[in-house]
Amino acid sequence: MANFTWNFDAPTGVYKSRALSSKLYQAAVAETTVAEHASPVGGFGRKQGETVTLKRIKALTEPTSPVLTEGVRIPEDTLTINTKAITVEEIGRAVPYTSLSEDLGAVDMENAVQKELRRQMKLSLDTLAATGIKGGQIKYIPTGVTARTINSDGTTAAASVTMNTWHLEEIRDYLFATLFAPMLGDGYIGIFAQKSIRGIKRSPEWEEWHKYTDPSAKWNNEVGRWENIRLIESNHTNAFSNTKGTGSVLGEGVVFGDDALVLAEVIAPELRAGIPADFGRARSVAWYGVLKFDQPWADSGNAGEAKVIHITSS
Repeated sequence: MANFTWNFDAPTGVYKSRALSSKLYQAAVAETTVAEHASPVGGFGRKQGETVTLKRIKALTEPTSPVLTEGVRIPEDTLTINTKAITVEEIGRAVPYTSLSEDLGAVDMENAVQKELRRQMKLSLDTLAATGIKGGQIKYIPTGVTARTINSDGTTAAASVTMNTWHLEEIRDYLFATLFAPMLGDGYIGIFAQKSIRGIKRSPEWEEWHKYTDPSAKWNNEVGRWENIRLIESNHTNAFSNTKGTGSVLGEGVVFGDDALVLAEVIAPELRAGIPADFGRARSVAWYGVLKFDQPWADSGNAGEAKVIHITSS
């Protein structure tokens, strides 16, 4: 049958088909970390076309002095409103199987296929969300233990070191004092591939701080917070590469605040059973959705607009 792969049980001799176990053993998958931080675009869904337009208001410039002079008209400022279009995409994958594999096998093929498709769908959505949140203009490149390059035009350079606590402090200050990015709750969110998280935890400052505040952090492999950035470790390398920089020294990451990522969704990802073919012998299950992850200000590196810093390398 096409749904099974046969292997030799010995170099020579009779080929055998041994009984299948009643338990289905599944491969482990990576953790997902990004999609949960996306905010849905309100008022958009089915029967509204493939593109939603976001209205964006640029911040008014603070005046040198707001003090008025009697008899002089109040100065007027111009409010600038522009837009950003997000076009949704069809996404999905399918797995075929046969009625014969269900009739003869000890494993419930339909349930097994559905379970694996859900896992695949979860990973795929996380990769799409990561692509969206990494698509902004602010790029942070660690070029030394206490040196960095920050570009606000989407360009990158070669990273020569991994992350440490000094770089987290620089990122926090740039988000807060330069970009004026609003916090998400009581802080910022930082998602990094494993190599950068390891670099942070190996920093002497991190070890010294946790020696007194949380001695069990190292034992429990807890990263915690640093400079009001809640750190999340990702082992999903399709979403965040663990081989960035010179000699693959850097783990890719993002640090962001509120309103950093939106989700335009027409059809939420769902499992669908295919119409049986060949008189019910050919069957299939798919996951399918129509959506798009994106940054509201992906095209801007300006203060008050950009809300994500992408840690990366050329």
